[in-house]
Amino acid sequence: MNKIAFIFPGQGAQYIGMGKEIIDNIKASKEIFEIADNALDFDLEEICNTEQELINNTAYTQPALLTVSIAILKAVEEIGVKPDFVAGLSLGEYTALVANGALDFQEAVKLVRKRGTYMEEAAKATKGTMAAIMGGTREQIEKICSEVNGIVSIANYNSPSQIVIAGEIDAVAEASQRLQNESLRVIPLKVSGAFHSELMDSAAQKLKKDIEKLCFSDFLIPYTANINAEIITDKNMIGKLLVEQVKGSVRWEDCVNTMIKQGVETFVEIGPGKTLSGLIKKIDRKKKVINIETLEDLNKLKMSLEG
Repeated sequence: MNKIAFIFPGQGAQYIGMGKEIIDNIKASKEIFEIADNALDFDLEEICNTEQELINNTAYTQPALLTVSIAILKAVEEIGVKPDFVAGLSLGEYTALVANGALDFQEAVKLVRKRGTYMEEAAKATKGTMAAIMGGTREQIEKICSEVNGIVSIANYNSPSQIVIAGEIDAVAEASQRLQNESLRVIPLKVSGAFHSELMDSAAQKLKKDIEKLCFSDFLIPYTANINAEIITDKNMIGKLLVEQVKGSVRWEDCVNTMIKQGVETFVEIGPGKTLSGLIKKIDRKKKVINIETLEDLNKLKMSLEG
């Protein structure tokens, strides 16, 4: 039987007005925003709809994306679609853990607010950067990063044609130059820090203390972890994996391939943008990819099920 995976986007997918149509029209989705507003120290809906600067600030982006994605998930659940697996890219991993019942939404939104704040603090203290590398092999990029002076490593294995590196500004610049010399395309990213690198160690240590206070629930659905691309069914593993993820590589391409090996034929991207849909098409063009972020998308999904 063809299996379905729900996948959730990470930072970078946000935009002003994201999720508004569904939130304004679906009661269960609206209620998610009300829970978030009660849990946070700011009006999340106002930020999502009007605050261009704040929505791109990591400390606000993370709770905003989590909340919008879960609000859209509630709308998907209302039409009766259920996944066999869940996964998310970076921040999206927290959304996946809410979706599979491991993490209470209210706890999750408070946790990612802290996660975003810790990452922003680490970014200011370390002044790192990131760059996307288009083309080239993992081995080629890993080798160059290992030969550069200073801290630079792979932050994201996104697809066969896209890898992201992160680290100290000079080290990323040197690695980028060497990769360009090998005819690879390098795109500097507009980010405030070197996320998913050793420069995030202080953020990981702070987050560890918060995660240790949480009680995770038994899963309703298995999830695929960023840090090792393995199917996780044991709730006792979650905390360690989430802490490692802050400063470790996100193995998204491997996560997708792991789910494909388990029989996943359809990936439903739930949340703003189509970033993950684009990556999956680069990983395996034969798989069906559906993106849900508007009422029209929901209707198409409903019709495809009825058809």
